[in-house]
Amino acid sequence: MIRVAARWDTNADGSKGAGNEVPIMSKAILVCGFGPGISSAIAEKFATEGFSIGLVARKKESLDRGVRALESRGVKVRGFAADVTEHHAIEGVLKAAHETLGPITVVHWNAYSSAGGDLLQASWAEIDVALRIATAALLAAVRAALPDLRAQKGESAVLVTNGALGYVDSAIDKMAVDGNAMGLAVANAAKHKLVGLLAHKLAADGIFVGEVVVGGLVRGTAFDNGAATLEPSRIAAAFWELYRSRRQPSVDVS
Repeated sequence: MIRVAARWDTNADGSKGAGNEVPIMSKAILVCGFGPGISSAIAEKFATEGFSIGLVARKKESLDRGVRALESRGVKVRGFAADVTEHHAIEGVLKAAHETLGPITVVHWNAYSSAGGDLLQASWAEIDVALRIATAALLAAVRAALPDLRAQKGESAVLVTNGALGYVDSAIDKMAVDGNAMGLAVANAAKHKLVGLLAHKLAADGIFVGEVVVGGLVRGTAFDNGAATLEPSRIAAAFWELYRSRRQPSVDVS
């Protein structure tokens, strides 16, 4: 069940008056790119910490399953079906989430595209969508959430799931080429840079921006071919610690 804090108004003499208890809305996290694996584990983790949950996904079936699973545990949760590649759709989701959950405290970006695996053969549309989801769409979500995030200075955050294919390293580059994941590698690299830029830009507003860089296959995700070794709950725990500590913009989990 969501935990709701309470505030007591103070009387003129400094005492806490009866009947002056004012409920404070719980924090809310909007999980963009919801599905099985990492984002599901993050929704569960933040729910146990008292957050209301907003889930954003293209597929209504996946969204409905996630909502039902959390509702069965007494969590306040809402689902929003949207294509995050559309800026207006993102803005609409943030507005709807604010109206149904209250001010958004955390935006978690888990959306990605594996399109453009072979950069020399992929269509321009495939390359465009991979980069758009990693950068422009993420930026649109942050910009739409800014009023809420700024109003919760010191508590708000933008948390981003990223992958180690984006690191500048010759061995990783070869891995991306051999694995037909070149588009994802470029998108992850651009996303990593965007996280760093936003971390500096929004620090003065008291908004923390950070990423967890996943360096392996995660169980239960689309990339799980049966050899995955990373538990989603471990990544969710890393995100929670990142949010709580608010000290560094990037951590690795492998």
